[in-house]
Amino acid sequence: MPIDATHAPGLKSWVQGANAPGCDFPIQNLPHGVFSPAGSAPRGGIAIGDQVLDVAAAVAAGKLKGAAAEAAAAPTLNGLMALGRDAALEIRAAVSALLAEGAEPLPALLHPMSGVAMHLPTTVRNFSDFMASRPHCYRLGVKRDANNPLPPAFHHLPVAYHSRASSVRVSGTPLRRPWGQYPKGDGVVFAPTEAMDFELELAVWIAGENELGSPTPISLADSRLFGFGLLNDWSVRDVQRYEMPPLGPFLGKSVMTAVSPWVITAAAMEPFMVAQPAREDGDPPCPAHLTSTRPDALNLQMRAAILTPKLRAAGAAPHIVTDTPFAPMSWTPAQMVAHHTSNGCNLLPGDLLGSGTVSGPKDGQEACIAELLLRGPMQFPNGETRRFLEDGDEVVFTAQAGAPGATTIGFGECRGEVIPAHASVT
Repeated sequence: MPIDATHAPGLKSWVQGANAPGCDFPIQNLPHGVFSPAGSAPRGGIAIGDQVLDVAAAVAAGKLKGAAAEAAAAPTLNGLMALGRDAALEIRAAVSALLAEGAEPLPALLHPMSGVAMHLPTTVRNFSDFMASRPHCYRLGVKRDANNPLPPAFHHLPVAYHSRASSVRVSGTPLRRPWGQYPKGDGVVFAPTEAMDFELELAVWIAGENELGSPTPISLADSRLFGFGLLNDWSVRDVQRYEMPPLGPFLGKSVMTAVSPWVITAAAMEPFMVAQPAREDGDPPCPAHLTSTRPDALNLQMRAAILTPKLRAAGAAPHIVTDTPFAPMSWTPAQMVAHHTSNGCNLLPGDLLGSGTVSGPKDGQEACIAELLLRGPMQFPNGETRRFLEDGDEVVFTAQAGAPGATTIGFGECRGEVIPAHASVT
């Protein structure tokens, strides 16, 4: 997918907010989402600065035409993702021309972001969660088995499991502290969790469809990547640790997964594609069917911050606890797609993949509290400490993609507050 005029760093928009320094959604970005103005039904939109372009209104006014535009106007993006990346390129070019400086200003097609509600981008039928960060696996694996901290298959394939699609929610959805079974004292209790954690991940949204029994080879895997977002795979650590042997996580991970509302298209990310890092000395070579000749890694910086009730009351900003790069991950999104379909599994338009916890090797790059706690309790600027999340704590994810000579683009936010558990579930 080539870099073209829509990526030009000198390109400006007649939407003035899109030209502001540090804006997440300049005209070089143009992510898709599903929104609803007050009192109106959900429909497709495209973020530009601090505004949302109403695609349905643009189609009705004759400013956008064709199957791609009609699919992008729908109350779910599954149809647009079914059309594949060529359709995304088509509407990107048309919207860029519509919003570019020098084009006719059409403010009636815009809605302020502050006045709309955001919804899940797709109807999520399938969600698979990967584990692609070597530092994440190693740090937590040492606690399990110091001599063999990494899963046996880690260097040969991107380890994953099928997670719960029905509990995927859009950013801003509160997380109710769940009840669960876990060891405490001399026994096992059924009680509200005492170890609520976040996991900072990349959301990967799937384009197109392969027939059951027909793998997508690594040479075509990038064509299945519609776009990306932020994903918080909320984790109930005390429940998860107890239930995992021998089948893996269940209630510890199905409580809720939150995704950011805007889908940053693969086309928008083209200037930020970089080569996958070389394997470490002693690692086996990548299997041939997962080896790509393209730069498939993403030059992306991701952050997790926590806003406690006391920080909120003082008007303080969320405190950043994680600041980590995505590019060093051991497996790329394209490799995840190639592996997922290598047995003939059919991925559907709008399916969701999670990258797994995006932890880097340095202090401050741990992308979940379970790892952060290996260095001791989290310290906040007002003197507060945390071991795990408390009621009223809000977790906020952000990310930016940057590269020399390119306009930096952002992902918006993925945020959610922990609210108290039900008094009883019996």
